Amino acid sequence: MDWLTTVDHKKIGILYYLAGGLFFLIGGLEAILIRIQLMNPDLKLFIGDTFNQLTTMHGTTMIFLAAMPMIFGFMNALIPLQIGARDVAFPFLNSLGFWLFFFGGVLLNLSWFLGGGANAGWTAYTPLSTITTDSALAVTVGGNVTGVDFYVLGLQIAGLGTLIGGINFLVTIINMRAPGMTYMRMPMFTWASLITSALILFAFPAITVGLVALMFDRIFDGAFFDPVRGGSTILWEHLFWIFGHPEVYILILPAFGIISEIVSTFSSKRLFGYSSMVFATALIGFLGFMVWVHHMFTAGLGPVANSIFSIATMAIAVPTGIKIFNWIFTLWGGQIRFNTSNLFATSFIPTFVMGGVTGVMLSVPAADFQYHDTYFVVAHFHYVIVGGLILGLFAGSYYWWPKMFGRMLNETLGKIHFWTFFIGFHLTFFPQHFLGLMGMPRRVFTYDPGLTAGNLVSTVGAILMGVGTIAFIINIIATNRKPIDAPNDPWDGRTLEWTIPSPAPEYNFKQTPLVRGLDALWKEKMAGNKEMTPAEPVGSIHMPSPSILPLVMSLGLFIAAFGFMYHTYVVSIIGIGITLICMALRSIYDDHGWHIEPEELNEDKGVKR
Repeated sequence: MDWLTTVDHKKIGILYYLAGGLFFLIGGLEAILIRIQLMNPDLKLFIGDTFNQLTTMHGTTMIFLAAMPMIFGFMNALIPLQIGARDVAFPFLNSLGFWLFFFGGVLLNLSWFLGGGANAGWTAYTPLSTITTDSALAVTVGGNVTGVDFYVLGLQIAGLGTLIGGINFLVTIINMRAPGMTYMRMPMFTWASLITSALILFAFPAITVGLVALMFDRIFDGAFFDPVRGGSTILWEHLFWIFGHPEVYILILPAFGIISEIVSTFSSKRLFGYSSMVFATALIGFLGFMVWVHHMFTAGLGPVANSIFSIATMAIAVPTGIKIFNWIFTLWGGQIRFNTSNLFATSFIPTFVMGGVTGVMLSVPAADFQYHDTYFVVAHFHYVIVGGLILGLFAGSYYWWPKMFGRMLNETLGKIHFWTFFIGFHLTFFPQHFLGLMGMPRRVFTYDPGLTAGNLVSTVGAILMGVGTIAFIINIIATNRKPIDAPNDPWDGRTLEWTIPSPAPEYNFKQTPLVRGLDALWKEKMAGNKEMTPAEPVGSIHMPSPSILPLVMSLGLFIAAFGFMYHTYVVSIIGIGITLICMALRSIYDDHGWHIEPEELNEDKGVKR
């Protein structure tokens, strides 16, 4: 019950991380099934509509239900600690955001058991995604197409949770920094999270509008995307990619932040060119909204539109390149320690560069006409998302595990995890560049026999990545059986989260710290101080009360979604009614919270109940 009702940002961070990890395993299983089918052109294991469902659900699960929540897990667990705050600005909304995401993800994946998964590609392009079971095309598409209904409603619910989370982190970082923590003294991960939250605020309304319009077309016989009745299929592409390209930066910017923290710590140097890093991150966020049409070069928008977005796409490579050089110069001349965390972080740099180079190739419209919808594109975005984001998340997992769980992950298992995953990754996706250039289209379950060798290598690599992930799970289980014994500061860290016990007590900081410079803890270490200078005397600490309402509110929307899908509107009314009643209860009964008195504070044991 403690976990179901918690509003503590650290526990919600762990919930996000574990739920995202579960969906990561589901998405990974789908990926391995795809690769097994593609091991040989003549295999008939997962063909036709089943293959379409696997590719659609793999992409959707990985982007929306695995990568996003694992990022949110780190943001939740760490941002209040890095800025010297006791919690996020809105703890209740934090909990609500998690449960909305979780029930949205469960709803999406229930489609497997209720007629089949979504089968219109993870981008759900219309008119493919507007085909319903009673439409004339349903027979030719094959199978039951209500999977797209689960996609539309599941992503609306999950997206609402993400939007709430983004707003929460924006307010937290802007309003709740400790005394002395100016913007230019914030850790790089906090900066990346701030800009990511701003991107969420502006990008997610676009996909929400698109999904609502698609819901009206599918469930209420609307015509937003029906050209026969005055709609436009290209409208969906614009709405999707106005969200979809900033989404790529929503995913990758926190990974940039994670790498900046780790490279700096394990080089025993401050981050090279900190202010240029901050401005490069902000510029990437800004330009991220000006490049969406590079996904649509072949849609026929004309040479003027294509040229403008081509130039903007090339321009975004500049601030990204600045970051690469900053990381290399941070490592240059440093006392580098290659533990598992830093192996993932340093391997991220060349891998991400490879993804970036193919991105610049794709930014040329004339070339993109050739690359488009081939495995070259698949290779490109997996180098960015897996070679970038996932390597970053693994690096962050090994780095912050002691702070989140109070235990150190095993280094030997960690290195087995790194080498199997890293080698497996390159074996999987490097050959796909050449498969694409040789003409293999994506989202196909068979291919020309001349492409068998590349596909076989790719499948072996995918299995190796699976082995690496299993090593990580074994590491987690083995570590979890050990007692909680991690020191406050196992890595000789530089930022505020390493000044408090591992795992952090419920109230985070006994006294709000006074920040006297960039890398606040390092500044105190250099001055010969054992701990942070407090900015206030020891006093009573106000904490928010736990609440079951976020869980029940999210459950209400989950129930309502089934009513809409199956046209049983009584169920929808009941579900929305549950949500509204919870909102009313939250408004009527004020949460006065509870206080921890000074005599109850105990550095080692947290609160004595």
